[in-house]
Amino acid sequence: MVATNTTGAAAPHDTAVPPAGNPGRRGPSPQARGMAALLVTVAIWAAFALSARGLSASSLLPADAALLRFGVPLLVLAPALWRRRHRIAAVKPGAALKIVCGAGVPFFLAAMHGGSLTSAAFVGSIVPGMVPLFVAALMASRGHGLPRGTQVAGLALIAAGVAALVWRYVVPVDADVLEGAGTLLVASGLWALYTVGLRDVDLDPVGSIGLLCLPSFAVIGLLVLTGALPTGLAHATGGDIATFLVVQGLGVGLCAGLLYAYAIRSLGAERSSVVGSLSPVAVVLLAVPVLGESPTPAVLVGVPLITAGVVLANRRRTTAPPAPARPAPARPAPRPEVPADA
Repeated sequence: MVATNTTGAAAPHDTAVPPAGNPGRRGPSPQARGMAALLVTVAIWAAFALSARGLSASSLLPADAALLRFGVPLLVLAPALWRRRHRIAAVKPGAALKIVCGAGVPFFLAAMHGGSLTSAAFVGSIVPGMVPLFVAALMASRGHGLPRGTQVAGLALIAAGVAALVWRYVVPVDADVLEGAGTLLVASGLWALYTVGLRDVDLDPVGSIGLLCLPSFAVIGLLVLTGALPTGLAHATGGDIATFLVVQGLGVGLCAGLLYAYAIRSLGAERSSVVGSLSPVAVVLLAVPVLGESPTPAVLVGVPLITAGVVLANRRRTTAPPAPARPAPARPAPRPEVPADA
């Protein structure tokens, strides 16, 4: 969606006149509101990365966190989702599959498993950091063209930053960290699929949350009931339940879902995925006081590279100034008409 500068005709006498120096101002543009929504989403994603790492030290299991993640939004939005049931059911299966797989149970379990084997910095860097690369590949495969200019340099720096994060675990080989990093790459690819899929459905943000959470909650509930995934919810501490209910259920599941879907519609998939990659910085800063993690040299190198890549990839391509108008060629003066009877 492209913001338009609204300038109307002259106002009638009984219409309020805008303040001097700010003519025609009607409030923030759609792009500005989309950017604000995306920045709040980035903060929530940082909390998601911290919770993914902190889950292994809590009394909850991944299935318990998933039940809170997908169940709380359904409970809060139940009346609104009921009014949208026909539109949700009318979504094409292919588009629905992108959303359900991209941000549903497969993504959630991959992110939680990867976080348990690595660190919060890895979750906050690899998952959102690689999304622009995956989105660019998906968009190119759909015929939208290849990245150009500074976007190519930015995407290259993002890839270099992620490589810097995992390089020290390659020699010597740390199988657990490499497995976790690989799982986080899978989660990032799934999230890119979700990012692109949001543009393929004609739903508002509330409907998009319902399309994601309804089947995801049903799947995770079935896996728990059949014993395929263990649960410790009955024996979990109240503090852990409250923390994950706020972070995963209300934060990631409800607020981030609404805000990210709005940002996608306002800014587009590519720009949203790139700006969203700024969350690694927030994760690294928060992981020190919250989880007691000390940034390693790999983190200190990788995260700035990812951030620099984000800045480059998010730069707008400047357009050349319009060429000056050439003067129209002079036309010969019209010959005076001679009366027919002359």
